[in-house]
Amino acid sequence: MSSFRFMLAPMEDYSDAALRTLCFRHGADLTFTEMARVEGLVRRNKPTMAKAQLHDDTPTQIQLLAGIEGPLEKFVSTFKPTVGFRGFNLNFSCPSKDVLAQGRGAAMIKRTSKAQKLVSIIKKYNFPVSVKLRLGTNSYEKMHKVYLNNINALDADLFIVHAKTAMQRSDDPSDYSVFPECVDAAKKKGAELIANGSIDNKETLNKVRAMGVNGVMIGRSAVTCPEIFNLLQGKPSVGVNALKHEYLDLANKFSSPIKYRENIQRNW
Repeated sequence: MSSFRFMLAPMEDYSDAALRTLCFRHGADLTFTEMARVEGLVRRNKPTMAKAQLHDDTPTQIQLLAGIEGPLEKFVSTFKPTVGFRGFNLNFSCPSKDVLAQGRGAAMIKRTSKAQKLVSIIKKYNFPVSVKLRLGTNSYEKMHKVYLNNINALDADLFIVHAKTAMQRSDDPSDYSVFPECVDAAKKKGAELIANGSIDNKETLNKVRAMGVNGVMIGRSAVTCPEIFNLLQGKPSVGVNALKHEYLDLANKFSSPIKYRENIQRNW
Protein backbone atom coordinates (compact mmCIF):
# COMPACT_ATOMS: atom_id res chain seq x y z
CA MET A 1 0.00 0.00 0.00
CA SER A 2 1.10 3.56 -0.69
CA SER A 3 1.25 6.31 1.91
CA PHE A 4 -1.80 8.38 2.84
CA ARG A 5 -2.93 10.40 -0.18
CA PHE A 6 -4.95 13.56 -0.82
CA MET A 7 -7.12 13.67 -3.94
CA LEU A 8 -9.06 16.33 -5.83
CA ALA A 9 -12.58 15.15 -6.66
CA PRO A 10 -14.04 15.19 -10.17
CA MET A 11 -16.50 18.09 -10.42
CA GLU A 12 -18.53 19.03 -13.47
CA ASP A 13 -17.72 22.51 -14.82
CA TYR A 14 -14.88 22.92 -12.30
CA SER A 15 -12.25 20.17 -12.67
CA ASP A 16 -10.42 21.52 -15.68
CA ALA A 17 -6.65 21.34 -16.16
CA ALA A 18 -6.06 24.70 -14.46
CA LEU A 19 -7.78 23.71 -11.20
CA ARG A 20 -6.22 20.24 -11.25
CA THR A 21 -2.71 21.60 -11.65
CA LEU A 22 -3.31 24.34 -9.07
CA CYS A 23 -4.45 21.79 -6.48
CA PHE A 24 -1.58 19.45 -7.34
CA ARG A 25 0.89 22.26 -6.74
CA HIS A 26 -0.72 22.85 -3.35
CA GLY A 27 -0.79 19.35 -1.93
CA ALA A 28 -3.13 17.10 -3.94
CA ASP A 29 -1.41 13.80 -4.81
CA LEU A 30 -3.93 12.73 -7.44
CA THR A 31 -6.58 14.60 -9.42
CA PHE A 32 -9.56 13.54 -11.55
CA THR A 33 -11.13 14.97 -14.67
CA GLU A 34 -14.80 15.79 -14.65
CA MET A 35 -17.11 13.03 -15.86
CA ALA A 36 -16.85 12.20 -19.57
CA ARG A 37 -19.47 10.03 -21.27
CA VAL A 38 -17.84 7.10 -23.05
CA GLU A 39 -20.16 7.31 -26.05
CA GLY A 40 -19.10 10.93 -26.60
CA LEU A 41 -15.44 9.92 -26.46
CA VAL A 42 -16.02 7.17 -29.00
CA ARG A 43 -17.74 9.65 -31.34
CA ARG A 44 -14.87 12.08 -30.69
CA ASN A 45 -17.35 14.74 -29.63
CA LYS A 46 -15.21 17.84 -29.09
CA PRO A 47 -16.71 19.03 -25.75
CA THR A 48 -16.50 15.49 -24.35
CA MET A 49 -12.95 15.01 -25.60
CA ALA A 50 -11.97 18.30 -23.98
CA LYS A 51 -13.14 17.04 -20.59
CA ALA A 52 -10.82 14.04 -20.81
CA GLN A 53 -7.81 15.89 -22.18
CA LEU A 54 -4.66 16.05 -20.05
CA HIS A 55 -2.51 19.11 -20.66
CA ASP A 56 0.55 18.50 -18.47
CA ASP A 57 2.15 16.03 -16.07
CA THR A 58 -0.30 16.62 -13.20
CA PRO A 59 -1.20 13.10 -11.92
CA THR A 60 -4.74 12.57 -13.19
CA GLN A 61 -7.30 9.83 -13.62
CA ILE A 62 -9.90 10.25 -16.35
CA GLN A 63 -13.41 9.76 -14.99
CA LEU A 64 -15.74 7.84 -17.29
CA LEU A 65 -19.51 7.45 -17.27
CA ALA A 66 -20.17 4.05 -18.79
CA GLY A 67 -23.03 1.58 -18.72
CA ILE A 68 -22.41 -0.96 -21.47
CA GLU A 69 -19.31 -2.81 -22.55
CA GLY A 70 -19.11 -2.10 -26.29
CA PRO A 71 -18.40 1.64 -26.29
CA LEU A 72 -16.06 1.35 -23.31
CA GLU A 73 -13.94 -1.31 -25.00
CA LYS A 74 -13.91 0.64 -28.25
CA PHE A 75 -12.55 3.69 -26.44
CA VAL A 76 -10.09 1.98 -24.10
CA SER A 77 -8.66 -0.31 -26.79
CA THR A 78 -7.42 2.68 -28.80
CA PHE A 79 -6.54 4.98 -25.90
CA LYS A 80 -2.99 6.36 -25.88
CA PRO A 81 -1.94 7.58 -22.41
CA THR A 82 -0.04 10.82 -21.98
CA VAL A 83 2.48 11.74 -19.29
CA GLY A 84 0.03 12.75 -16.54
CA PHE A 85 -2.30 9.79 -16.98
CA ARG A 86 -2.73 7.61 -13.89
CA GLY A 87 -5.67 5.46 -14.93
CA PHE A 88 -9.43 5.52 -15.40
CA ASN A 89 -12.10 6.13 -12.80
CA LEU A 90 -15.56 4.64 -13.28
CA ASN A 91 -18.33 6.89 -12.04
CA PHE A 92 -20.75 4.77 -10.01
CA SER A 93 -21.76 7.74 -7.87
CA CYS A 94 -23.47 10.37 -10.03
CA PRO A 95 -26.89 11.17 -8.45
CA SER A 96 -28.42 12.88 -11.53
CA LYS A 97 -31.95 11.63 -12.17
CA ASP A 98 -31.27 11.41 -15.90
CA VAL A 99 -28.14 9.34 -15.31
CA LEU A 100 -29.94 7.08 -12.81
CA ALA A 101 -32.79 6.55 -15.29
CA GLN A 102 -30.21 5.18 -17.74
CA GLY A 103 -29.03 2.68 -15.14
CA ARG A 104 -25.70 4.47 -14.80
CA GLY A 105 -23.92 6.50 -12.14
CA ALA A 106 -25.14 5.55 -8.68
CA ALA A 107 -27.57 3.05 -10.23
CA MET A 108 -24.55 0.85 -11.05
CA ILE A 109 -24.18 0.14 -7.33
CA LYS A 110 -26.84 -2.56 -7.58
CA ARG A 111 -25.66 -3.79 -11.00
CA THR A 112 -22.63 -5.59 -9.65
CA SER A 113 -22.18 -8.05 -12.53
CA LYS A 114 -22.37 -5.28 -15.13
CA ALA A 115 -20.02 -3.10 -13.09
CA GLN A 116 -17.41 -5.86 -12.94
CA LYS A 117 -17.59 -6.31 -16.71
CA LEU A 118 -16.73 -2.63 -17.13
CA VAL A 119 -13.85 -2.89 -14.67
CA SER A 120 -12.56 -5.99 -16.46
CA ILE A 121 -12.42 -4.21 -19.80
CA ILE A 122 -10.11 -1.54 -18.43
CA LYS A 123 -7.95 -4.13 -16.66
CA LYS A 124 -7.77 -6.13 -19.89
CA TYR A 125 -5.79 -3.29 -21.46
CA ASN A 126 -3.54 -3.01 -18.40
CA PHE A 127 -4.73 0.40 -17.27
CA PRO A 128 -5.19 1.21 -13.57
CA VAL A 129 -8.87 1.47 -12.64
CA SER A 130 -10.63 3.04 -9.69
CA VAL A 131 -14.32 3.16 -8.80
CA LYS A 132 -16.18 6.04 -7.17
CA LEU A 133 -19.36 4.89 -5.47
CA ARG A 134 -22.01 5.95 -3.00
CA LEU A 135 -23.74 4.02 -0.24
CA GLY A 136 -26.68 3.24 -2.53
CA THR A 137 -29.30 5.17 -4.40
CA ASN A 138 -31.44 5.38 -1.26
CA SER A 139 -31.50 4.52 2.44
CA TYR A 140 -32.94 1.03 1.75
CA GLU A 141 -29.95 0.08 -0.39
CA LYS A 142 -27.61 1.59 2.16
CA MET A 143 -29.22 -0.48 4.92
CA HIS A 144 -28.57 -3.61 2.85
CA LYS A 145 -24.94 -2.55 2.33
CA VAL A 146 -24.92 -2.64 -1.47
CA TYR A 147 -21.69 -0.66 -1.34
CA LEU A 148 -19.94 -3.63 0.27
CA ASN A 149 -21.22 -5.86 -2.53
CA ASN A 150 -19.37 -3.61 -4.97
CA ILE A 151 -16.12 -3.58 -3.05
CA ASN A 152 -16.25 -7.34 -2.59
CA ALA A 153 -17.08 -8.09 -6.24
CA LEU A 154 -15.16 -5.53 -8.28
CA ASP A 155 -11.53 -6.05 -9.27
CA ALA A 156 -10.60 -2.37 -8.96
CA ASP A 157 -7.29 -1.03 -7.66
CA LEU A 158 -8.89 1.77 -5.70
CA PHE A 159 -12.34 2.39 -4.22
CA ILE A 160 -13.54 5.91 -3.43
CA VAL A 161 -16.57 5.87 -1.15
CA HIS A 162 -18.75 8.97 -1.01
CA ALA A 163 -20.43 8.43 2.33
CA LYS A 164 -23.95 9.43 1.25
CA THR A 165 -26.74 7.93 -0.82
CA ALA A 166 -27.72 9.37 -4.19
CA MET A 167 -30.96 10.68 -2.70
CA GLN A 168 -29.22 12.80 -0.09
CA ARG A 169 -28.65 16.51 -0.64
CA SER A 170 -25.18 18.00 -0.79
CA ASP A 171 -25.68 19.60 2.64
CA ASP A 172 -26.85 16.36 4.30
CA PRO A 173 -24.31 14.83 6.70
CA SER A 174 -21.98 12.07 5.55
CA ASP A 175 -22.01 8.76 7.39
CA TYR A 176 -18.37 8.06 8.18
CA SER A 177 -19.30 5.00 10.25
CA VAL A 178 -19.25 2.90 7.05
CA PHE A 179 -15.54 3.40 6.44
CA PRO A 180 -14.06 0.70 8.75
CA GLU A 181 -16.02 -2.11 7.05
CA CYS A 182 -15.21 -0.66 3.63
CA VAL A 183 -11.51 -0.53 4.54
CA ASP A 184 -11.61 -4.17 5.65
CA ALA A 185 -13.33 -5.27 2.44
CA ALA A 186 -10.84 -3.41 0.25
CA LYS A 187 -7.84 -4.60 2.24
CA LYS A 188 -8.83 -8.25 1.77
CA LYS A 189 -8.36 -7.87 -1.96
CA GLY A 190 -5.28 -5.67 -1.85
CA ALA A 191 -7.12 -2.50 -2.87
CA GLU A 192 -7.07 0.98 -1.37
CA LEU A 193 -10.04 2.75 0.20
CA ILE A 194 -10.44 6.52 -0.11
CA ALA A 195 -12.90 8.50 2.02
CA ASN A 196 -15.04 11.19 0.38
CA GLY A 197 -17.69 13.52 1.75
CA SER A 198 -17.29 16.90 3.50
CA ILE A 199 -13.76 16.23 4.75
CA ASP A 200 -12.68 19.85 5.08
CA ASN A 201 -10.98 20.26 8.46
CA LYS A 202 -8.28 18.54 10.50
CA GLU A 203 -10.72 17.12 13.05
CA THR A 204 -12.70 15.28 10.36
CA LEU A 205 -9.51 14.27 8.57
CA ASN A 206 -8.10 12.73 11.74
CA LYS A 207 -11.41 10.99 12.43
CA VAL A 208 -11.56 9.16 9.09
CA ARG A 209 -7.81 8.58 8.99
CA ALA A 210 -8.06 6.73 12.31
CA MET A 211 -10.52 4.37 10.60
CA GLY A 212 -7.74 3.09 8.35
CA VAL A 213 -8.59 4.77 5.04
CA ASN A 214 -5.72 5.17 2.58
CA GLY A 215 -6.57 8.75 1.73
CA VAL A 216 -9.25 11.38 1.33
CA MET A 217 -10.92 12.98 -1.66
CA ILE A 218 -11.94 16.64 -1.43
CA GLY A 219 -14.26 18.47 -3.81
CA ARG A 220 -16.23 21.60 -2.98
CA SER A 221 -13.80 22.79 -0.31
CA ALA A 222 -10.98 22.66 -2.86
CA VAL A 223 -12.92 25.00 -5.13
CA THR A 224 -13.18 27.64 -2.44
CA CYS A 225 -9.67 26.94 -1.10
CA PRO A 226 -7.38 25.14 -3.59
CA GLU A 227 -4.59 24.94 -1.01
CA ILE A 228 -6.74 22.96 1.44
CA PHE A 229 -4.61 19.88 0.75
CA ASN A 230 -1.48 21.61 2.06
CA LEU A 231 -3.35 23.24 4.94
CA LEU A 232 -4.65 19.86 6.14
CA GLN A 233 -1.05 18.65 6.12
CA GLY A 234 0.03 21.52 8.35
CA LYS A 235 1.74 23.57 5.68
CA PRO A 236 1.52 27.39 5.63
CA SER A 237 -0.97 29.28 3.48
CA VAL A 238 0.23 31.20 0.43
CA GLY A 239 -2.85 33.44 0.55
CA VAL A 240 -5.87 33.83 -1.69
CA ASN A 241 -4.38 36.56 -3.87
CA ALA A 242 -1.41 34.39 -4.81
CA LEU A 243 -3.77 31.52 -5.60
CA LYS A 244 -5.92 33.76 -7.80
CA HIS A 245 -2.95 34.91 -9.84
CA GLU A 246 -1.63 31.37 -10.15
CA TYR A 247 -5.01 30.07 -11.27
CA LEU A 248 -5.43 32.77 -13.90
CA ASP A 249 -1.95 32.07 -15.28
CA LEU A 250 -2.82 28.38 -15.57
CA ALA A 251 -6.24 29.12 -17.08
CA ASN A 252 -4.58 31.23 -19.75
CA LYS A 253 -1.91 28.61 -20.36
CA PHE A 254 -4.47 25.84 -20.83
CA SER A 255 -7.08 28.04 -22.57
CA SER A 256 -9.73 27.22 -19.96
CA PRO A 257 -13.27 28.00 -21.15
CA ILE A 258 -14.84 31.14 -19.69
CA LYS A 259 -17.47 29.20 -17.72
CA TYR A 260 -14.75 27.37 -15.76
CA ARG A 261 -12.97 30.61 -14.91
CA GLU A 262 -16.22 32.22 -13.82
CA ASN A 263 -17.28 29.21 -11.74
CA ILE A 264 -13.94 29.13 -9.89
CA GLN A 265 -13.65 32.86 -9.31
CA ARG A 266 -17.27 33.08 -8.13
CA ASN A 267 -16.28 30.87 -5.18
CA TRP A 268 -13.37 33.09 -4.06
